[in-house]
Amino acid sequence: MSLSIGIVGLPNVGKSTLFNALTNNNILAANYPFATIEPNTGIVPMPDERLQKLADLYGSKKVVPATVTFVDIAGLVAGASKGEGLGNQFLANIRTCNAIVHVVRAFSDDNVLHVDEDHDPQKDIDVINTELILADLQTVQKRLPRVDKEARANPKLKPVADTLQRVHDALDKGQPVHTLPDIDAEHLADLQLITAKPVIYLFNVDEETLSNEARKQELSKLVAPAQSVFVCAKLESELNGLDESDRLELLDSYGVTESGLVQLIHAAYATLGLQSYLTAGEQEVRAWTVRQGATAPQAAGVIHGDFERGFIAAQIIDYDDLVEAGSESAAKAAGKVRTEGKDYVMQPGDVVEFRFNV
Repeated sequence: MSLSIGIVGLPNVGKSTLFNALTNNNILAANYPFATIEPNTGIVPMPDERLQKLADLYGSKKVVPATVTFVDIAGLVAGASKGEGLGNQFLANIRTCNAIVHVVRAFSDDNVLHVDEDHDPQKDIDVINTELILADLQTVQKRLPRVDKEARANPKLKPVADTLQRVHDALDKGQPVHTLPDIDAEHLADLQLITAKPVIYLFNVDEETLSNEARKQELSKLVAPAQSVFVCAKLESELNGLDESDRLELLDSYGVTESGLVQLIHAAYATLGLQSYLTAGEQEVRAWTVRQGATAPQAAGVIHGDFERGFIAAQIIDYDDLVEAGSESAAKAAGKVRTEGKDYVMQPGDVVEFRFNV
C-alpha cells in the first residue's frame, strides 16, 4: 500500500517551505497568502538504512524503498468552507490521503505576515479544524436525505442512515469524525470525510524552541491525544544539499536526532498503524508497507493479488539474524530461516520470500 499525507494549515505558516524541504522540491514559497494556488505533490523515498545493507549482502542490482506522497494545498482561511479565500475547492485534493498533517505556526517573526495580527497557535488550530468540520458537514448534509429515504424502502440500509445521522450530529457540535467511537467506516467510505482521517500536528517552531522541552510540552497539550511533531522549516531547508554527516552534525547542534521528514514518517506510521517488511534478492531489495497485524497472505497481496490468492507459505528471516549471519545460506545453516503459513502475523524485521501457486 502507498502512504499519502495531506498538508493543511493557514496561509504563511510555513507549509510550502516545509513541503520543499521534505520533498527537496523548489515550488513557490513566498511571503504572502496563497502562494500555493494549485496543489503540489511530492513523492519521497522513506529513509531505511537496512535496504542498502541487504543490497550489499545480496549483490542486488536495484534498491526500491517504500514511498510517501505529500500533498500541499493552498492555505485555508476562516470561511473557506463557504468560499472565502480560495474556497474549499482544494479540500478535494486531500480527501484521498491516508492522514492529514496540520502545520501550525509556533514562532514569532515580524518579517513573516500572518492572516491576522494575532498568531496564537490554539486560535489557528481551531480555525482550520472548524473549516474541515464544516466541509464534512456539507458533504453529510447532501447525502443524509437520500440515504434516509432509501432506508425507509430498504430496512437493511437503516444502519447506514443511523451512522450518517450520528456523524451529522457530531459534526454539527464541532466534533471531528475520527474522535467518534465504534463508527462503521464502511458506511462512510465513499464520502471520504476529511475529519475521519487521523491528524498529526506539526508545529513549525524556531531554532530555540527545538531544544525547549517545556514549550514543546505546552504545545503538545493543545492537541492531545493527537501526535505532535516539532520541526523548524528554516532548519529543514538548510539540510537540503548537505551530505549525511553534515546533516547529522547540523541537527545535533540543535539537539535534534532526526530530520523533520523522518520524524513525520515515524509519526504517520504510528498514527496509521503501519509497518514495513522487506524482500531481497539479486535483482532488487525492496521495502513494502503493510498494516500492523497483517498476515503473511495479506502482506503478499501488497506485492500482487495473485500472491495472496495463491499463497502457500512464506520463507522468513529476521533482518538482524540475516545481517549477523552474513548471507542467506549461512542463516539457513544456523537455523535462522523458517517457513510460516497463512496465520503468521508479519513483523517489521521480516525479510520474506513468498511461495504461491496460481
